[in-house]
Amino acid sequence: MSALGTLSGGAAGVAGLLRLRRCAAPAPSALASSPNLPPLKCAAVTDARQLVWGRQLRPALLPAALLLPSQQQAAARRNTLRPPAAAAEEAKPAGFLDKNPALVTGFFFFMWYFLNVIFNILNKKIYNYFPYPYFVSVIHLAVGVVYCLISWAVGLPKRAPINSTLLKLLFPVALCHALGHVTSNVSFAAVAVSFAHTIKALEPFFNAAATQFVLGQQVPLSLWLSLAPVVLGVSMASLTELSFNWTGFINAMISNISFTYRSIYSKKAMTDMDSTNVYAYISIIALIVCIPPALIIEGPQLMQHGFNEAITKVGLQKFVTDLFLVGLFYHLYNQVATNTLERVAPLTHAVGNVLKRVFVIGFSIIAFGNRITTQTGIGTCIAIAGVAVYSYIKAKIEEEKRVARSISLLTIRTDDHGVSMNV
Repeated sequence: MSALGTLSGGAAGVAGLLRLRRCAAPAPSALASSPNLPPLKCAAVTDARQLVWGRQLRPALLPAALLLPSQQQAAARRNTLRPPAAAAEEAKPAGFLDKNPALVTGFFFFMWYFLNVIFNILNKKIYNYFPYPYFVSVIHLAVGVVYCLISWAVGLPKRAPINSTLLKLLFPVALCHALGHVTSNVSFAAVAVSFAHTIKALEPFFNAAATQFVLGQQVPLSLWLSLAPVVLGVSMASLTELSFNWTGFINAMISNISFTYRSIYSKKAMTDMDSTNVYAYISIIALIVCIPPALIIEGPQLMQHGFNEAITKVGLQKFVTDLFLVGLFYHLYNQVATNTLERVAPLTHAVGNVLKRVFVIGFSIIAFGNRITTQTGIGTCIAIAGVAVYSYIKAKIEEEKRVARSISLLTIRTDDHGVSMNV
C-alpha cells in the first residue's frame, strides 16, 4: 500500500524518519574547534561506511586522542567498571545467526512478504461480506494500538516519553497516514486488489512532483524518464480493467497524494525515538483521527443492518476473528517492513518492495480468481517494471549521497591544531 522505493503501508512514514535520522550528524567544527585537541595524524580508513552510519560518529570507533575530555573520561570509566562477566560474554564465539546474517535478513524479507500477502487477501475477503472500509480502517489501527500498549506494558520496547513539541511534529505525519490508510481501504473495497495496487504504483510520480514543485528540490531527468512507463502502464490497465469504477480509482489517487505529503511532513519530523515507538505514536494519533469519520459516514448503516448482515453471513465468531486477524497482520507487516529497512541498504529494500508488490498482485489474482484482460496484464507489467527502474535509480542516488556525506564527515582538517584525517 505504500510507495515503491520506500516502506510499505504505515511504515512508509517511519521510513522517512529513519532515513533522516541516519543522515543527521554533528558538525565537524565541534571537534575542530576544541582547544584541548592534541596534534594527530591518522592513517586512511579503508571503509568509511563502517564508521559513519546513523546520527553521530560513535566515540568507541574514533581514536582516543580525537575524543573530547568528557568522552575520554566516560570511556575510561566504562573500561574500569566493566564486570568480568561482561568481558567474558563479549569473548564468546559468534553464534550461527551472527555468522550468517544473510539468513536473518532473508527471514525478515520472507515474513514481510508473507504477512503482507495474508493481510491483503484477508482484507479483501472481509470487504466481500462487510463493505465498510472506514470501520475496518479503524479496526486495523485499533488492533495495532492495543498491540503497542501491551508491548509498552511489558517493556518490549520501553515506551519513549513524548511532549507537546514531539506531538506537534508527529501530528501532520499521522494525519496524512490516517487519510492515506482510509482512502486505500475504500479503494480496496471498491475494486480488485490487483488493480488497486496497480493504481498505487503511481505514488512515485506524486513523490517526484512534490519534491520538484513543493519542496523545490531538483529531480534528476533519469527519474522523470523512468516514471513514463509507470504512467503508461497504469493508463493501459485502467482502460480495460473489468473491476474499474471511479470510487476505487479516485480514492487510490487520494491515497497516493496523502502518502506523498506524509513523506514531506516526515522530513520535518526528525526525532530521536526508535522506529517502534514512532510508529506506535503515529498509530495512536491516526486512530483518534479516523474514529469520527467512521462514526459519521458509516455509523448509522452499521447500527441498522451492517453488523447484523455480516453476522448472518459468516457468524459472530468468524466475523470478530477476521477483524482481529486483519488488524494484527496489518500492524505486524508494517513493523516487519520497518525492521527490514533497518537491516538492509535502501537499494536492496527498494528492489524488495517492488517484488513484494508483484507477489501481492499475483497471489490476489490466484486467491480471488480475478479475470484480467490481456491489455490489463500488459499494462500492469509495464507499470511494475517502471516502478522497479525508478526505485533502483532513486535508491542508487540516495546511496551515493549517503556515502558522500560519510566521507565528508571523516575528512577533518584544521590548520590551528594540525589534525588531519583523510579518506
